[in-house]
Amino acid sequence: MTNFRGQNRKFGIRTDDRRKHMYLIGKTGMGKSTTLENMIIQDIREGKGVGVVDPHGDLAEKLLDYIPSHRVNDVIYFNPADIDYPIAFNILENVDSRYKHLVASGLMGVFTKIWANVWSARMEYIMNNCILALLDSPGNTLLGINRILVDKEYRHKIVSRIIDPVVRSFWVNEYANYNDRFRTEAIAPIQNKVGQFLSTAIVRNIVGQTQSTIDMREIMDTKKILILNLAKGRIGEDNSSLLGAMMITKLQLAVMSRVDIPEKDRSDFFLYVDEFQNFATTSFSDILSEARKYRLSLIMAHQYIEQLEEEVAAAVFGNVGTIACFRVGATDAEELVKEFTPYFTEEDLVNLTKYDIYLRLMINGVASRPFSATSLPPLRNDEMTGNREKVIAVSRERYTKPREEVEEKIIRWTGIEDMYSTTAELENTAGVNEDEQRYRELPAALPPSEKNTNKPAASQPEPKDATCDNCGRGTLITFTPDEKRNVFCKSCLKKFHQGLIDVNSLKKRNISEVYDTPSAHTQAAPIGDAALSTQQPSISSRSPNFVVPTQQDAQERKTPALPTSNLGALSLREAVQAEPIPFHKSRSHKPKNPRNTEPLPDETRKESTKYSAPMPKPHHYVIKGIPPKKVVPL
Repeated sequence: MTNFRGQNRKFGIRTDDRRKHMYLIGKTGMGKSTTLENMIIQDIREGKGVGVVDPHGDLAEKLLDYIPSHRVNDVIYFNPADIDYPIAFNILENVDSRYKHLVASGLMGVFTKIWANVWSARMEYIMNNCILALLDSPGNTLLGINRILVDKEYRHKIVSRIIDPVVRSFWVNEYANYNDRFRTEAIAPIQNKVGQFLSTAIVRNIVGQTQSTIDMREIMDTKKILILNLAKGRIGEDNSSLLGAMMITKLQLAVMSRVDIPEKDRSDFFLYVDEFQNFATTSFSDILSEARKYRLSLIMAHQYIEQLEEEVAAAVFGNVGTIACFRVGATDAEELVKEFTPYFTEEDLVNLTKYDIYLRLMINGVASRPFSATSLPPLRNDEMTGNREKVIAVSRERYTKPREEVEEKIIRWTGIEDMYSTTAELENTAGVNEDEQRYRELPAALPPSEKNTNKPAASQPEPKDATCDNCGRGTLITFTPDEKRNVFCKSCLKKFHQGLIDVNSLKKRNISEVYDTPSAHTQAAPIGDAALSTQQPSISSRSPNFVVPTQQDAQERKTPALPTSNLGALSLREAVQAEPIPFHKSRSHKPKNPRNTEPLPDETRKESTKYSAPMPKPHHYVIKGIPPKKVVPL
């Protein structure tokens, strides 16, 4: 309603003038949303096609209370926060070959806007080829971006369907030749950023469905009502910007496809975008400059000019026909006064009261002289229709699917189900006992800590009572005693390893066969002259790998023969060369000679370990079956 020079007269905007778009700017709380509400409800009541993009949610929810009964079936209520009933929206579905580059460009604009600080030319180059490759392969979604980068089998299938020779050349001749390190560095940022969206169930269940349940071209041609409730507080700021920008990009493609029908047969569609800087990509610039002829009209509202990128701001002021200015700040007043001079000054723009506006109206294709006006008051409560729940129920029934069904299809598409089934088959083929089988049948949701507590413990041998063969004291062992193995207590076992026990004095057991069945507590070897006794079994009979080379064998194998005499004086060098006699690590820090209790000199022990395998000090090596009474320095 005008209030210029005290004249209060209602006025409106003709449909043809609205096709040149409308721009509202003003500080928060000045009445922009109220003006949008009145315009939207009026269009809905008149049966026009309407689209609403609301990043706050209040406007979208309020509109539901004023939907007339005769238009309930025309409403498509897109609410990502309704996680139990997600709408399917696949931006890669059924894209005409002439407009594939627009989809890729639109998505690049979205990602560049959201990740402006980290987006690079290489990321954009690889991402652009990912999207173009997926567009040539029907049945794919945005979930394929990360998959084509890392899944070789999936990538080969997609590349085989690529029509564009340039895109195909990238994947065949360039990407395939990346080395692992360069490839990891190149795709890691894309995986991280795209994964932020696709790992969120709210977004994944919407963009991950291969077949969309909404058709933008049909919405425009049949004059539907599309309400996008993209509340940042419920789905996140980045998710709101991503979904809104993709919807607008898809709408732009639908607008461009209207070229196949005469201009007079194209029905008008009015798109209202509140806080449109959140979705302002290059698509807005194209819509402002080209969409008028396709009967798409934009009504945009936001708070201050600096929210817009330079390119978008230039497109707005260069193409918008009607400008409505609510109260603004001093900085914006300097820019906007150019549109209202000489009738209004900067002081006028910064001192407007609530609901008052300065207007430059498009009348019959010509910009009018600026004038002041007052916007209509908010919608009254008695105008509510009470169709909110009915609108939501009808929209759910027609355009959504249950969450369980959607997630099942996504799992099947990504191949996770096949991975689980393969793992289950491998587990079933392996033999498992009943306890393990019962453990595996525990609920999958059982926390890891509880799983560990319920897992059957590995069986341990029970200790048995026994008597030490040397001192006669009682001890515990973990093997069954027999006549082939000696039993020692802890102290005697230590002495035995140090060579302080005379094995000939032991009775009832044959120490030479100790190695046939080693136990957890006993590991012994023949010591001293007992190893050379003719009554004892040969070394080779004790172990198939314990073979003493003869002169003839040494010549054939080109290895030095093991001396058969004076075995106790064998040098360490000779012992090392006389393979395959194995070594073992002595447990004693200072081994002693059984016939001479004096420990070996430090210099001798140091020299004796010079040619042994590396090991932590102060340990040294001795040879099984050979007494360490004489260690010859090398």
